[in-house]
Amino acid sequence: QVQLVESGGGLVQAGGSLRLSCAASGRTFSNYVMGWFRQAPGKEREFVASITWGAGSTSYEDSVKGRFTISRDNAKNTVYLQMNSLKPEDTAVYYCGRRRFGNYDLWGQGTQVTVSS
Repeated sequence: QVQLVESGGGLVQAGGSLRLSCAASGRTFSNYVMGWFRQAPGKEREFVASITWGAGSTSYEDSVKGRFTISRDNAKNTVYLQMNSLKPEDTAVYYCGRRRFGNYDLWGQGTQVTVSS
């Protein structure tokens, strides 16, 4: 069974860093775009960043540009999100997802990121 498992969340002070991981199991994801999304309490899930497995092309939401970096390790079937200069408004549950045929159709369980001021 195909699964995505996120890890690496936690509590950090403003200005700190965290690295999230998303491990894919069950099959390789060499042909898919992988993305990170987040959902804060009372808000809708929003796009954070994405990366293609092949060329490694990346895309970012404006508020995280210059602070977050998405990357992948094909050998480990894992996608990462390095988050630096964290702000309280980055507090959310972070999810990784697989995009197939233009839609994100597979999600992990999420990992909580809390940034204190």
